[in-house]
Amino acid sequence: MTAVRMDKWLWAARFFKTRTMAARACELGRIESNGQPAKPAREVRIGDLLRVKNEGGEFQLEVLALSEMRGPASVAQTLYHETEASRELRFKVLEERKTLPHFEALRDGKPSKRDRRELARLRGRV
Repeated sequence: MTAVRMDKWLWAARFFKTRTMAARACELGRIESNGQPAKPAREVRIGDLLRVKNEGGEFQLEVLALSEMRGPASVAQTLYHETEASRELRFKVLEERKTLPHFEALRDGKPSKRDRRELARLRGRV
């Protein structure tokens, strides 16, 4: 095997949960191969440099092996090598995200009994 479809490789390397999601990411321009936007049918070869943007962050990878089958995560990690610069940038962004204040989503409908108690406590009624 000398080449594999981009969407199959991304799915096998566990960057996306389904091949459909991998293909959609390619169509949206979130995948680059050797500096060029990659379509789902583009062939991935050993030694290619990929830039993958997904909900986990932005990854810069070198392809080490090819696979069309999705296996365990330990096997999937042997398919690529992430650059040190990419790893450091992802951890830096993760740390910045942790320092941001976290706001709970507003609930729809009337408040629950617990919410009413907290509101009464805040207003000094109890």
